[in-house]
This record gives sequence, structure tokens and C-alpha cells, in this order.
Amino acid sequence: MDCCRHVNPFRACSVLRGLGYLMLAFVAAIVAVSYYAVVVYTWGPLLLGGGGAAAGAAAVLLAFHLLLAMIIWCYLMVVFTDPGAVPENWRHTSEEDDIDVNSRIISDNWDATYPASDGQSAQRYCSRCQNGKPPRCHHCSVCNRCVLKMDHHCVWVVNCVGARNYKYFLLFLVYTFIETVLDILVLLPNFIEFFRDESKRSSSPGDIAILFLAFVLNLAFALSLVCFIGMHTSLVTRNTTSIEVHEQRNSVSWKYDLGWRKNLEQVFGTKRLLWFLPLYSTEDLHNISALHGLEFPTRSDAVV
Repeated sequence: MDCCRHVNPFRACSVLRGLGYLMLAFVAAIVAVSYYAVVVYTWGPLLLGGGGAAAGAAAVLLAFHLLLAMIIWCYLMVVFTDPGAVPENWRHTSEEDDIDVNSRIISDNWDATYPASDGQSAQRYCSRCQNGKPPRCHHCSVCNRCVLKMDHHCVWVVNCVGARNYKYFLLFLVYTFIETVLDILVLLPNFIEFFRDESKRSSSPGDIAILFLAFVLNLAFALSLVCFIGMHTSLVTRNTTSIEVHEQRNSVSWKYDLGWRKNLEQVFGTKRLLWFLPLYSTEDLHNISALHGLEFPTRSDAVV
């Protein structure tokens, strides 16, 4: 039993890094299969053939490519945007002179909390990073560092989702869901026709297999994304994260819940025309402290 106490189960999480790169390849494969099924096999020939069907095909292909462009844009932003790292030797400004971190390291704990002087909020410290921890910050065992306002580590993007890329992650989910629904709808007639009339199976076995695979994959992703988007919609409107849901069980009211409108602005910004783009205005980046991940506005009437 003593040997088990020294085993770090989170070391196994490092395997998720390698898995993440496989996920990148898997995402690229899904996009390629869907593109071939929708553009090359199904609707592209209708557009090139002209006639009355060409207008409908043009609309479908335009919507498909616009959504695909948004998916790729949002995906790249999630992958390559740092979710937020804690500055070296970070301390809360009101506690810089009060805390001697070097004398408070507990080697057996990764995360410790210490009371601050003069009635200030508790000081949090990560013994693995050897650094202070801002509010809502958590240590990621996969990335091996503390992440600001960490929501979760996502193997699909080989990155953590945190303060500075959460909006991009949510937009990626939404645009992927819309795209998968579109793919299902535009492939459905061919999918039904394949099972209804064997005489119309003039396509090669390879094309038929790609059509079948694209339809099934998009259907599976759409169903799974419904639940995932619903969960994150609830989190955003309550200004919380996947990790903090468990922390809220010990509080009467969540101190970061500012009302659903302000909660949305904490993630998407105040410029509503930019809510649907993986961008922030310069004004929002300057004025919204939550986007920096170090300080967050709280309710004055919150009860812990």
C-alpha cells in the first residue's frame, strides 16, 4: 500500500498528448470524407450539369464552404491560442508584501490554499509550478502547467481550453454542429435512395462507401454535439466552467454569476457583431479583465 501512495496517476495523462495528434489526423480525415461526399460526389455534378438543380446546388455548396471556412478558422484559433499561462512569480497585488511562498511549499500537495492577511481572499499556490495561482486557475496534468480559467484539456485540439480561447472553442462546436446538420440533410436523399432502389446503384463501391461513412459520421457527431453544446451553454450563461461545477456544490450562490447577459460578455465580448467570429475588439481586450484570466468581477451579494 505504501508504494501506491507514491504513484502519480496523472502521469498516464501524458499519453493524451500523443492521442491528441492522432485526433488532429482524424479530424482532417472526417473533413476530407465529408468534402468528397458533399462536393465531389453529390452536389458538385449538379452544379456543373446546369439546369434547375444548379441554383440549389450553388446554394448548398456556398453554405458548405462558408461553414467549413469558419470551422477551420475557429479550430486553428483554439489549437494555436494559448489558453492563458500564469506570469512568473505571480502574486495578487494586495498580497505581494504579505506572502512568503518559499516557506509555504508543501511537497505532498500540488495545490495548496493559504489564508491571506488583512481579510483578503485566500492565496492559492501550485507546488508543481512553484508559483501563485490566480482565481479560477487550475493545473493541467497533460500540459504540465497551470491554465488560467481552465475548463478542460481537449484532446481534439491538443490544447487546454481556458480564458483566452474558450470563445473560439465554443464557436468551433457551434459551426461544426451546423455543418454536420447540413451534411446530413444534403446527403440524406442519396442515402435513402441507395437503400430504396438497388437499380440506381450506378456509383462505384468506393463512392458508395464514402457516402455511407460521411453520413454516419456526421450523424454521430451531430448527436454528440447537441449534448456538448447544451452543457457549455449552461456553463457560459452561469459564468462557470466544467471544473467549477463541482466547486459550486459548496457555495450557496456563485460569486462569478453576474447575470446571463454579462456572463456572455465575459466570454464573447461586448461587441455583438463579433460574437460569431473568433475575434475580439481592441476595446474588449483592454476593458474585460476576464479575457486576461487573472482577475474576474464578482457579485457583491454572493454567499459562500
